[in-house]
Amino acid sequence: MNKLLLVIGLVFCLKLSAQSDIKFKELTHSFGKIKQNKPVTYLFSFTNLGNKPLIVENAMAGCGCTTPDYPKQPIGKGKEAKITVTYNAAALGTFKKDVTVKFANHPEPVVLVIEGEVLAKGGKEPIIAPN
Repeated sequence: MNKLLLVIGLVFCLKLSAQSDIKFKELTHSFGKIKQNKPVTYLFSFTNLGNKPLIVENAMAGCGCTTPDYPKQPIGKGKEAKITVTYNAAALGTFKKDVTVKFANHPEPVVLVIEGEVLAKGGKEPIIAPN
């Protein structure tokens, strides 16, 4: 029983330490109100706090309206890098979109979120027709 608890504790500690070597300045960004068909972009900054180079394996958006771009080169110890997330703003109304970022040798991905509200080109609130 003690060995099982020791193994579980060790796995938990390793998982925590693996994630703690990546520090994002923020995981969510609100664009507020934006104009339709005017794409918006946000740069999510993160720092490698670990002792080894950090590698972004991929960044995948939850839909085709959001495009992530991530560093393809390893990020050195203590260095900062950015993941660029662009939303196309084609659909009117509120939005909340996720980008899942997978780092090499890290069991859990990091989820970045962008949100806001797309207004008609004239800057007016979207008109919702009654049913």
